Amino acid sequence: MDGASSDPNAASFDCVTDDVFSRIASRYDVLCDLFSLGIHRIWKSRMARRIAAEPWDDMLDVAAGTGDIALRVIRNLGGATTRSCVVSDICPAMLEIAKRRAGPLAGALQFRVFDAHRLAEIASASVDLYSMSFGMKICDRKRAVAEAWRVLRPGGRFMCLEASEIPVRFIHRLYLAYMSFCMPVVGWVATGGDASAYHYLLSGVRAFPGARQFADEISAQGFVEVGYEQLSFGIVAIHTARKPR
Repeated sequence: MDGASSDPNAASFDCVTDDVFSRIASRYDVLCDLFSLGIHRIWKSRMARRIAAEPWDDMLDVAAGTGDIALRVIRNLGGATTRSCVVSDICPAMLEIAKRRAGPLAGALQFRVFDAHRLAEIASASVDLYSMSFGMKICDRKRAVAEAWRVLRPGGRFMCLEASEIPVRFIHRLYLAYMSFCMPVVGWVATGGDASAYHYLLSGVRAFPGARQFADEISAQGFVEVGYEQLSFGIVAIHTARKPR
């Protein structure tokens, strides 16, 4: 990806020094709509359908934000399910919104404050499916992928929806130019001038590796059946892998 760096934390984000997501929690979903022109809903729907189609009993959704993916998965399963789905995020304010959004579906979900880098509360080899959507760019992805490996059972599924790279180079550069111009303007207005709210997202999009490179990083952890599906001309990709049995 143009401007990609070797830093495993593409956005150079540290939740200890900047509690940005607590500040923007109430506006987070609006920001997603504005930044993506609403297309993120299509990406998340595709991710949720793929998760719902997988055979699993215990799912862990990490860096879940306001719970978009988990809620879509439960709805795809018809609302009532005996499967266990843990919705986790490092930001309590985001999880509170996720709980409110869940409404009557809240009973099918568990909400937990977890750090994607240190899932100490989750036992090793205890999860059938691990998912993360748009959180990897603000994580140290090597540590996050290593934790996904640890908590997954042998044969467990890894799924990650994240920024990707448009294969046609000049279109990709145009997209990055559009993001560089529009995101600060929209972000400034929508957050009342809170620059962190869009700085990390823009940095993460620009510096996150392309789909092939990230797939290679997932393989390097030991995962097999590693693949990805690019959406919207390659703006994002759904990465999938399996922990060997």
